[in-house]
Amino acid sequence: MLKQITLLTLLIGTTTLSAQQNIPLRKTLETPTRSIRLDVPMTNSIRKAFEAGTRDFSGKPGPNYWQLEADYTIQASLDPATQTITGSEKISLHNNSKDDLKTVVLRLDHNIFRPEAQRGASVPAEATEGMVLTSLKVAGQAADLKAATGMGRPGGGSSASKVSIFGLTQTIATINLVDPIKAGTTAELEIEWHTKLPGGPNGRGHRMTQRFDSRLFQPTQWYPRLAKYDDLRGWETSPYLGPSEFYNNFGKFDVRITVPGGWIVSGTGLLQNPNEVLTATARQRLATVLNSDEEVMIVGEKEKGPGQATAPGDKLTWHFLADKVNDFAWATADSFMWKATRANIPGKGPVPIHMFYLPDRARFFERAGKVTRHALEFYSKLWAPYPFPQLTLQDGPSAGMEYPMVINSNQGAADHETAHQWWPMMLGTNETRYGWMDEGFNQYMNILSGADNQNKPYNLDGLGQSYGRMSGSESEAPMMWSANDAGSGYGFQTYQKAPLMLSMLGGIVGDEAVINAMKKYTATWVYKHPSPWDYIFFMNNELGQNLEWFWYYWLWTTESVEGSIQEVKMAGNKTTVKVHQAGEMPSPVVLKVEFEAEGPAIKTLPNAKMIDATTAEVTWPVSVWFDGKRTFDAVMDFGKRKIKKITLDPHGRFPDANVGDNVWPKK
Repeated sequence: MLKQITLLTLLIGTTTLSAQQNIPLRKTLETPTRSIRLDVPMTNSIRKAFEAGTRDFSGKPGPNYWQLEADYTIQASLDPATQTITGSEKISLHNNSKDDLKTVVLRLDHNIFRPEAQRGASVPAEATEGMVLTSLKVAGQAADLKAATGMGRPGGGSSASKVSIFGLTQTIATINLVDPIKAGTTAELEIEWHTKLPGGPNGRGHRMTQRFDSRLFQPTQWYPRLAKYDDLRGWETSPYLGPSEFYNNFGKFDVRITVPGGWIVSGTGLLQNPNEVLTATARQRLATVLNSDEEVMIVGEKEKGPGQATAPGDKLTWHFLADKVNDFAWATADSFMWKATRANIPGKGPVPIHMFYLPDRARFFERAGKVTRHALEFYSKLWAPYPFPQLTLQDGPSAGMEYPMVINSNQGAADHETAHQWWPMMLGTNETRYGWMDEGFNQYMNILSGADNQNKPYNLDGLGQSYGRMSGSESEAPMMWSANDAGSGYGFQTYQKAPLMLSMLGGIVGDEAVINAMKKYTATWVYKHPSPWDYIFFMNNELGQNLEWFWYYWLWTTESVEGSIQEVKMAGNKTTVKVHQAGEMPSPVVLKVEFEAEGPAIKTLPNAKMIDATTAEVTWPVSVWFDGKRTFDAVMDFGKRKIKKITLDPHGRFPDANVGDNVWPKK
C-alpha cells in the first residue's frame, strides 16, 4: 500500500510540473494579456443579507429589510472645575431584527483616552479614566461591574446566571445577558457613568481635544452608546481607533444638560425650555431670525453671566429633543457669543442657522453664516431637502467634525461639514468600514458646491486621470479594505479617491446621469443603512448598464488604466489608431480627433459626435478589452478631410500616470 501511495504521489507531482512547464516564466513588467474581472466580490456578509431577503440586486432595501432603533433619555451635568460630565441614561433598544439578542454591545468611545486603550494615529490631549460606568442594568437586571473590570469574555447568553460585561476599559464592551432580548421586543438599558473631557496642547486628530481649559467644552462621543446591529454581520464590534468614524442607530434623543448659570449650551435638536434658560431679550431676538437673511446677534460679547447671557440662576438645565437622529453632540462655554441667520430649504421653507463662538475667535465666524446657508440650500437641491429643523455651528478645539444638526466647525470647513448632514446623518453608512461612502461622497459634492458658490459650471475633468499618479503605492489600501485598518493611506482611501472614481464614472455615462442616480439613491435609503453593494447595484440599475467591472477595479483594487496611442496608420479614407492599455483596469476608448480647417466634408460615424465644425469625439465601449488583449485598433472613416491631431482620453477621466503618450503626433 505504501508503494502505491508513493507511486501515485510521484505521478501527480510529475503531471503538475509538466503543466507548469507550459506557462512561460515572467520576464517583463507588462504581461502580454490580462484577465478582466466583470463582477464584484460577494462577501459572506452580503450573501447572508441576500439569502435573508433584506437586500438584493435592485440596490433597494429588500422585502425583509429591518434595522434596530435606539431611543435615549439622558441627564448630564458638567462640572467645569473637574472638567467632568456625570450622567445617567436610559436606552430603549427596539429589537426589530429576526434574532433573539443574547448579547448587547456598547460603544464606550471615551475609553480611547485611557492609556491602555487600543488606538490608531490619533493622540489624546491627555490621559483620563475614560468612560467610567458606575451602574448598569438590562431589563432591570444589574451587572456586577467590579467583577467585570479587566475580566470576563464575550459570549454568554441565557445560560449565564447573572448579567456580565466584558471590555469596560476598551472602546467596545459586550454585555452577556441572562435572558435574550426577543425578536420584535423592546428592552431598556439603564446606565450611570462619568467621564472627564481631555484638554491641553498635545492632542492630535479630531475629537482628541474636547475643551479649552475650563471655559469651553465641546463633548463628542460623550455618553455610552448602543453599537449598531445589522443584517450584514450582527453587532459592529470594530474598535474606535481615532481616525475612522461611526456607525449608529437612528432613534429619539431626550437630553437634559445642567451647567453653571451664565453658560450657554448648544446642541443637537430643539431647545424645549427657552423660558427657563434664556433671557427675554434673547428670546425676542430669536423670534426674528427667520424673517430675513440678515444675521441676528442673540447674545453679544458684553452679555455675560446669569441674567445677561442666560436666565438667572446658579445652575441651569438645558433640555433638547431630537427625532430620527443617530447621535447627539453639544458644546458650552462661559462666554459664548451667539448669532443666527437662516437658510431657505426648497420645498420646506426657512430653517435657522445658529453659530456659537468665543469673542476672541469671532473672525472665524464672519463668513460662517453665508457659507452654511449656501451649503444647506445647494445640497438640498442636489440630493434631498435638509430634513432637520435647525443647524448649529459650535466653536471649540475640533474645527471639522459633524453630528446631526451640529457641526463642530467655523467658516473654514462649514461647507464640508454641512454636507455630512446627508451622509451619514440621513443615510446611515458604516463609516468605520466604508468611509468612502461618507467622506468620499462628501468630497465629491464639495466640488459641485464650490463651483456653484463661484457661479461657474463644475468641472470634473482630470480627476479620474490623476489617480494614475497614485496607483500602485504600497501604502494605499483599497477602498473596500476596512477604513479602520487603512493605516497611513486612510486619508486618500477614505476622502480623496471617491471623487476620482466618480469622475471616471461621469466619463462613461455622463456627470449629470451620475448626479441624478445618486439623487434617487439618496431618496431610496433615507434614514436607512445602505451597504456598498446596495450602492453598486442601485447605480447599475439606475444607469442602465452592468458596471460591476468598474466598481471592482475602483473599490477592490488599486489598479489603473495606463492608456496610450502606440501608432496611427492612414490608408485611403481610413485611419487606424492603435490604442494600448498597460494597466489592469480597462476603460472605454475615447479619442478626440481634430481636423484641418479646410477640406472635404467630414463624414458622420455612429460612435462619434461633433464637438465643433472641425473636432469630433469618438468612443468605443469598454467591452473591446474583455477578450484580454492589451491593444485595440480603433478604425475611423471620416472621409478625405485631413486629421491634424488625435488625443486619447481628452477629458482626463481614466487613470493614467503618463499622459504624454496620449497624443498623436507625439510632441
